[in-house]
Amino acid sequence: MDITGFKINFLGDSITEGTGVTDKLNCRYDRRLAAMCKLSAANNYGIGGSRLAHQIHPSEKPRYDLCFCGRAYNMALSADMVIVYGGVNDYLHGDAPFGEIGDTTPATYCGAVYFLMKLLRELYADKPIVFMTPARCFLRKEVDDMLPSTHGKKLPGGKALLAYVDVIMQTAGQFNVHVLDLYHNLGIDPRDPESYEKYTVDGLHFNDDGHAVIAEKLKAFIENI
Repeated sequence: MDITGFKINFLGDSITEGTGVTDKLNCRYDRRLAAMCKLSAANNYGIGGSRLAHQIHPSEKPRYDLCFCGRAYNMALSADMVIVYGGVNDYLHGDAPFGEIGDTTPATYCGAVYFLMKLLRELYADKPIVFMTPARCFLRKEVDDMLPSTHGKKLPGGKALLAYVDVIMQTAGQFNVHVLDLYHNLGIDPRDPESYEKYTVDGLHFNDDGHAVIAEKLKAFIENI
């Protein structure tokens, strides 16, 4: 797909907002994609700490509770494409139940993925919608994405990050949503010390080089839609 001149809405969390990037206007992945593909607009709707699902108990920062499902209503309807990058905060510290495939409301993570994809399809009709799955994360002794998060707000019986990725993959087909699987295909594994230092600032957020990799992967993916 040729997206030259497109207006694209980017809905996301702290990675989309640019945490860890030295020059957000030039080095953040959405701005890199805008330059490479000559977009007419890259509308950034990234809010750090935010999740797809609703939060049961208020967070220490109210901004974290501005969930994707609610914010989707406030994006520009004139966009030619929507790109969503989130889910890692649902895994890390979201206190909504994980739920199960078949849930339809943002009260659970599974329901939030369904609700958001359905809403975006209704709002943007036949325009292309792309979800990027959470990438691998490894915050040294604090977080290992192969294990359930141990954050104090998480409910018992938590799941590893891959379960959150799988929900996006399984739900997308219902709404003709394209999925870029960064968990398996980004090529950045923060467990590897060299990869950690070269592409991330903390094992979760990417530095300038990491955003360059995301932008290149995204560009290649869109070209093949």
